[in-house]
Amino acid sequence: MFSHDRIWLAIDALATRHRMSPSGLARRAGLDPTTFNKSKRNASDGRPRWPSTESIAKVIAATGTSIEEFAALMRGETPGVPRSPSPAMSVPLLGFAEAGGGGFFDDSGFPAGQGWDEIALPSTGDETVYALEVSGQSMMPLYRDGDILIVSPAAAVRRGDRVVVRTREGEVMAKILQRQTSRTIELASTNPDFPDRQFQMDEVEWMARILWASQ
Repeated sequence: MFSHDRIWLAIDALATRHRMSPSGLARRAGLDPTTFNKSKRNASDGRPRWPSTESIAKVIAATGTSIEEFAALMRGETPGVPRSPSPAMSVPLLGFAEAGGGGFFDDSGFPAGQGWDEIALPSTGDETVYALEVSGQSMMPLYRDGDILIVSPAAAVRRGDRVVVRTREGEVMAKILQRQTSRTIELASTNPDFPDRQFQMDEVEWMARILWASQ
């Protein structure tokens, strides 16, 4: 995963690998010794500062590191050591069309009752996750028939997240959270042929975040 934290993790790991401090690594690459100081990794207002592509290219060249090795360091791996497979976990699986029926969820949106199948997935560290299998074309182009949505009822939900929502009338839908207040919730459709929706909060039974989709 390419992120601010992981790219700095790789730079620190590269320095350690060559028995140097981040300042020493910068000097070897012909950079200002303070280039990789921790005080420079975030702006005064808290925004992340990224190392430049030129800086990364120079430290890679100066240490004789390959792009593949640097990517391994970003993943927290040791270059040259085979990557261990992620442990698998068994996750409850239900067809999206069946999710609107009674008896499959408790009042908080956690899987309950009978009728669930199972699917093996890499461990997510979240024991509450479950899977919904998409059927039909109503979620195109974001999700296609047969895609598996990995859903967490325990994950925090923020504006812009993809979510599964169940109303008190039993309607279940995958949407994008546009806005939520103490009284209303606004949902954008993933398919332009279907309208956006708005509900009063007392009309919503539960909402859960879609973590990712297996496509």
